[in-house]
Amino acid sequence: MTDSVWLREPRPRRENPPLSVERITAEAVALLDEEGPDRLTMRRLAERLGTGSTTLYWHVRTKDDVLDLALDEIFGDVPIPGRTGDWRADATAMLGGWRAAMLRHPWSAALLGRPLLGPNVLARTEFLYATLAGAGFTGPHLVATAYALSHYVIGSTLMQAGTGDDLRDTVDAMLRERRDRYPSLAEHGHTSGHDWDEVFARGLAYLLDGMTPHAAPGSRPS
Repeated sequence: MTDSVWLREPRPRRENPPLSVERITAEAVALLDEEGPDRLTMRRLAERLGTGSTTLYWHVRTKDDVLDLALDEIFGDVPIPGRTGDWRADATAMLGGWRAAMLRHPWSAALLGRPLLGPNVLARTEFLYATLAGAGFTGPHLVATAYALSHYVIGSTLMQAGTGDDLRDTVDAMLRERRDRYPSLAEHGHTSGHDWDEVFARGLAYLLDGMTPHAAPGSRPS
């Protein structure tokens, strides 16, 4: 997508503008939190901002611009951890913060197919890559490791965000009724029947366990 808001030269700022990109972004995040991306339109956003569509379009060209700005904004709340010297702990802290931000804004997980080129996302991705590089991963090994960890966070967040607590009893009942077809699921339960945080942490640890032998020996945690 070459027309990304992050790849254009910013327009010059007006003096005492009636509207700003920062205000547009904050209102867009609030609307998305309340109603989700399907309800976000430029007209509704302009109404919430108390302005006309023409003024809004001076700052952002399309709804895609607004979504990209909003997505980057929520990642600005993810703390960039201090480096501890333990690459696994540092990566776990970064990924846990990323997951928590998406769960606070459930609409975000469904938008992660968009170009992630905003400064907040790039700063945190840089931290993850630097952490893995410091552990001894290089070239395609570093990229594969970063992708595996990122995709795990995205996938687990998508699943949790799309499975409300009210669905748990329904799923469990269905699996009990169809035990002959799904005996393992009926016995051990669907993912929604477990503690999401515990399942996420355990799965992430399994991934890191598999990656650790490929890190530089001096970078492995004691």
